[in-house]
Amino acid sequence: MDLRTLSNFVVVARTGSVSAAAEQVLITQPALSRQMQALERELRLTLFDRAGGRLTLSAAGRELLPRVNEVLASTRRLSSVADSLAAGRLDRIAIATPATTETDIIAPFVATFGPVDPVPSIIDLAGRGDTETLRAGADLVVGGDPRGQRLDRLRLCELPVWAYVPPDHPWATRTSVTLDELSSTTILTLNPPFRARRILDEVARDDDLVLADVVECTGPQIAQALAAAGRGVAVLTDDSRFGLHALGIEGGRGVITVTLVASWSPQHHAAGALRDVAARLQAFCERRYGVIAS
Repeated sequence: MDLRTLSNFVVVARTGSVSAAAEQVLITQPALSRQMQALERELRLTLFDRAGGRLTLSAAGRELLPRVNEVLASTRRLSSVADSLAAGRLDRIAIATPATTETDIIAPFVATFGPVDPVPSIIDLAGRGDTETLRAGADLVVGGDPRGQRLDRLRLCELPVWAYVPPDHPWATRTSVTLDELSSTTILTLNPPFRARRILDEVARDDDLVLADVVECTGPQIAQALAAAGRGVAVLTDDSRFGLHALGIEGGRGVITVTLVASWSPQHHAAGALRDVAARLQAFCERRYGVIAS
């Protein structure tokens, strides 16, 4: 079914005259008449009642007209989306990120968006690889694994891995603690898929330290809540909660940090727009944390 013919049908219905409609759509009157007759044959319906040189919609025509308008409107929307895709524009963006990064970084970043920015949705990264996550429908991964994958990337910032203690803790007047000191206390942290935990374990191995008492918590808020209750030291990258005091952690190679990285596919139709979003996120992280990853 030809879309131009459907569009011309709408014009004929509106004007009630093939000659008037022909002038508007810039074809001859006989050609437009043949179009309408062919449409009626194809649909096996009488669309117009013809009397006194005027055309009025039949009952079937009146029933069909709003459906034709819906089809034409959908076609215009499809064309608009296709034009946007071809131009590399990004109207919506699916960001995959761990829950902790969503709360402390992505949500505050999205709060800076304006009316022309893409509408975001958030996907829980949940320990999956970046490439797998992008293939599953994400446009941008923030906080995934920066190693060994053929993706476009932008290093955003270095996030300190903090040791959180309550205000009455003996370490509460200090600004840092060594990993050696931490190894002799109860550590409240997350399970190994979280990068902060993996890096903590890696640094401990490099420093020949055994983290003997590690409590794996179901989420960073629980880890901090337990630290506030005096049940141990929370080791996380999250922002402080419950009035906890943050200490930097010194390993054998210096302060322990996590590199936050944004990743996207270079084959994405809006790869340039995704790079722009990542660059804005980098600037946001610089303002928030003060250090861009090298």
